[in-house]
Amino acid sequence: MKIVLLGYMASGKSSIGRRLSNLLSMNFLDLDDYISEQENMTIPAIFAQKGEVYFRTIEHKYLKEVLQKEEDFILALGGGTPCYAGNIDIVNKDEHSVSIYLKGSTPTMIDRLIRKKAKRPLVASLDDDKIPEFVAKHLFERRPFYEQAQQHVSIDGKTKKEVAVEITSLFNQIR
Repeated sequence: MKIVLLGYMASGKSSIGRRLSNLLSMNFLDLDDYISEQENMTIPAIFAQKGEVYFRTIEHKYLKEVLQKEEDFILALGGGTPCYAGNIDIVNKDEHSVSIYLKGSTPTMIDRLIRKKAKRPLVASLDDDKIPEFVAKHLFERRPFYEQAQQHVSIDGKTKKEVAVEITSLFNQIR
């Protein structure tokens, strides 16, 4: 079984995925890291040098490649991955995968991005007062794709550890 974590940037996909990896004794993969390794470039460099269309094309290719692996693992998708090229359908149609939306309210996501904006290229150059509109617009566009996940776990008011424990319980019920 593969656990595929999806959600908006700063929802905790990678950090919760690493915690789940320890709790469930499963390997953890971050799709963005996998793409960077395969392309020998950082994600920002791919965007800057080759453009978003190229990135979304290879993201789709590598997602399919990773999901075809035989072993069980936890996979963190990029925030935009489910929203392009039918990727959410590919994840949901894989009979050996369960998709989990790490669902944060708009205020939660705004707060997290303001606190961590230096690490987030998409918002790093925005003034703090511009982030709420950016996040609200992005979530409005992306939420319909995120909502297609097979399971939803709220992250509001919870620590990463609490979310990982909740997903572990959920996973043990469905496998």
